[in-house]
Amino acid sequence: MSSTGSRSVRLAELIAALSLATDLGLGEPMEHVLRSCLISMRLGERIGLTESERGEVYYVSLLAWVGCMSDSTETSAWFGDDIAWRADAARVDDAPLAMPWFLLRTAGSGAPALKRARLRGQVLLTGGRALSQSMAANCQVTGQLAKRLGLGEAIQRSLQHVFARWDGRGMPGGLKRDDIALSARLLRLAAIAEVYHQEDGVQAAVDAVVKRRGSSLDPTLVDEFRQLAPEVLPAMSPESSWDEVIAAEPVSRAPLTESELDIALEAIADFTDLKSIYFSGHSRGVANLAAEAARHMGFPERDVVVLRRAGLVHDLGRSGVPNTIWDKPGPLTFLEWERVRLHPYYTERVLARVPALARVAAIAIAHHERLDGSGYHRGLSGGAIGPSARLLATADAYQAMSQVRAYRPVLSAEHAAAVLRADVRAGRLAGDAVEAVLHAAGQQTRRRPLAVAGLTVREVQVLSLLARGVSNRNVAKSLSISEKTVGNHVEHSYTKIGVSTRPAATLFALQHGLLDDAQPLQR
Repeated sequence: MSSTGSRSVRLAELIAALSLATDLGLGEPMEHVLRSCLISMRLGERIGLTESERGEVYYVSLLAWVGCMSDSTETSAWFGDDIAWRADAARVDDAPLAMPWFLLRTAGSGAPALKRARLRGQVLLTGGRALSQSMAANCQVTGQLAKRLGLGEAIQRSLQHVFARWDGRGMPGGLKRDDIALSARLLRLAAIAEVYHQEDGVQAAVDAVVKRRGSSLDPTLVDEFRQLAPEVLPAMSPESSWDEVIAAEPVSRAPLTESELDIALEAIADFTDLKSIYFSGHSRGVANLAAEAARHMGFPERDVVVLRRAGLVHDLGRSGVPNTIWDKPGPLTFLEWERVRLHPYYTERVLARVPALARVAAIAIAHHERLDGSGYHRGLSGGAIGPSARLLATADAYQAMSQVRAYRPVLSAEHAAAVLRADVRAGRLAGDAVEAVLHAAGQQTRRRPLAVAGLTVREVQVLSLLARGVSNRNVAKSLSISEKTVGNHVEHSYTKIGVSTRPAATLFALQHGLLDDAQPLQR
């Protein structure tokens, strides 16, 4: 059995889940990429592609637009809300001047008049260089991701062609006609068809594709699609396309090994953090910090592994929030904060599709929860936030303070520690989690999670709560364990420290500093 759940994770599941995060960043309805993949696969099957060719189409279709998030900071600086801009760009007409006019019209959106005029002037002077740079960035990072996920050179090469046009006026410049990878030609057609099909039905999809025949799209594929559209377009149904896409994987692949899964999640973490220049290395930093803190606290290794994986994917949902918010140099408005508070929910919806990551997801989505119920997105409190989630929340907070943000410089290690300890006193973060994270970060801690007299970490937790008058029942609730288990810990702790009453245990706890920074709990 995998440490992530009841079964192993398939690469197709992981990439399909990542495509859902891509939908968020593209401003398209959920499963847009999945439906585009189905269109590509069905059309490819009708025209007689081999299994190997269909395998290439499958992964190119799912990965092609992941890199769109990689230059969100730059896109936002040019055009405002990067998510809304991408959604509008997907619907730009194929006429010769349509895209240049779109770039000119949208440059500086939401900016003051003077800045808007300056950006539009730069668009005129550079001839749309910003868009070309965006396309190049997308191709480069998706190719790198494919390589890190263990996909072959043919897939990596085809991902460089997703912005190529049949007439040679796309990216890379001069690449045209049959020199463009067939998988990229299929995907470009499928993505356009899917957008218009969802909005206005089969005929709208056909019209949109035919309009681009011989310019951006392969005329032979357009002719095939025109004949086969009712067969290859996914049914207009409220049902999910997930199961069909996972089942459509043409090449049989063994489930990921534990080490392969870690490598894949590390790759996804790094690409998640490309969303903003301020996030670089954040997810990996949180994951490693939380894992080291958990080891210091004596967590079983299988729990450390799950916690680290949760740290790697905890911010997948950030793609659903525009960079006009993430990169804003000043305070956020109420409505902007509401959008920020949604990103753990988006992470939850993405990870929910992969059952084997259920334990990982349960921890990941709680990284902004607080013990007093003031966190988000669920507003959990107390015992509803498990030990691993408490560590992840603390590691996330510390790592964020250790990095530059648009609205503030890096905080010193001492300042960050003071903020965390203030949150402990206010009842927002757990004292043991804070001290463990600070220890993992190389800071001087006020007390060690591992204590004297041979007490285990859990026994210290139980003893410190009992010493403050918390009932066995509420100790169990706070630590997410059974009341019977609490009783066993009490018995073992009393034996180890040579006492038999709570007052005597309290004196021991005070003498050895076991109550420092303990969060207030209901008795």
